[in-house]
Amino acid sequence: MRPAADRLAQLLGHFLHGPLPVRLRAWDGSETGPADAPLIVLRSPHALRRLLWQRGELGLAEAYVTGDLDVEGDLATALSHAGRSARDRRPARPGPAGMAAATALAVRLGVVGPPPKRPEGQARLTGSPHSVARDRAGISHHYDLSNDFYSLLLDETMAYSCAYWTRPDDPTYPLADAQRDKLDLICRKLGLGPGDRLLDVGCGWGSLTLHAARKHKARVTAVTLSRAQHDFVTAKAAREGVADLVDVQLRHWRDIDGGGYDAATAVEMGEHVGDAEYPAFATKLHDALRPEGRLLIQQMSRGAHAPGGGAFIETYIAPDMHMRPVGHTVGLLETAGLETRSVESLREHYTTTIDAWRATLEQRWSDIEDLVGTTTARVWRLYLAGASLAFSERRMGVDQILVVRPTREGASAMPPTPTGWYAPASPA
Repeated sequence: MRPAADRLAQLLGHFLHGPLPVRLRAWDGSETGPADAPLIVLRSPHALRRLLWQRGELGLAEAYVTGDLDVEGDLATALSHAGRSARDRRPARPGPAGMAAATALAVRLGVVGPPPKRPEGQARLTGSPHSVARDRAGISHHYDLSNDFYSLLLDETMAYSCAYWTRPDDPTYPLADAQRDKLDLICRKLGLGPGDRLLDVGCGWGSLTLHAARKHKARVTAVTLSRAQHDFVTAKAAREGVADLVDVQLRHWRDIDGGGYDAATAVEMGEHVGDAEYPAFATKLHDALRPEGRLLIQQMSRGAHAPGGGAFIETYIAPDMHMRPVGHTVGLLETAGLETRSVESLREHYTTTIDAWRATLEQRWSDIEDLVGTTTARVWRLYLAGASLAFSERRMGVDQILVVRPTREGASAMPPTPTGWYAPASPA
């Protein structure tokens, strides 16, 4: 019998122009394809059967997270190579005779059959999009995986957002310092000082909330939909001696009450708001500020012709997430009555940040696998590799947008230049 790899190459040849873009190793150990290309390991015919039942990105992702398909070497490198090949080639369209031959080959290889069991861990949301209950379920799916998991993945600041790498080529400069530099940059852009009132919407594990209270003596109202995060931040504020400056509230952004805040932030939370709901979100933040109060949005964006998240992320990581080009978000904030004062892209910073998380994931793989299971660990390995590529290849971006609520007379109380924002951060 011919090696399985040769028959796989023949099968794929009906749907691809030219030579295979990757090297394949089949379940019988045989190999085919360019020797210098990334090596894709098919451990079972189920890897291709998944593509019959779940076409495109999601089928490939599920083949990977179940272990039916694997990659030797760096996953992001393999994904980048495969993605370029797919973009550079038009797929072949076999005629009736070619389709019949391909079907016969697929049957002999064991590719044709009932659908394989789908992996666990899919988000299963019900109800109207971006209702309070559905948003709570979506946030819980992603952020309540467990505090222990995120403690293993993240650095000591527990900041789960793009860092600000002021010394990216310094090997002694760790992720934790880059996160602290990001937190202080936000506080300097907001002009925070002792006694100022800060509203931190989508506070995560409290990295910004606690930094603003501890270092800048701000009084912070922190809002989250995640019970695990609420309890974590409350306990940490007490341990760090800033409980009197921090009020952690478990509520939806729609239910934020009160106003007169000197500053507000939403750090990588706006992606979860929804497109139709974003005007109301922007208005809520405008109304929460006093005149001359500042708002800093740090938010992921997508290119004008790029899809943003994708089926895999929507299904397994962050359901109901929405990204738009940064200019569209600026327009929505301006429509709400806010004035844009600065837009800074951190796109390359996010590639560096995610690669640091990827390195930690691999270093702590055994602990993470023991905690969440192999399937979930592989979901995160694939997610982080794909996210790193999305930012490095400019399919996604991330931006800090600083806006102010002007007075009726147009006063903003903004500094004449942004020079002071970029002063070197002192140790936390």
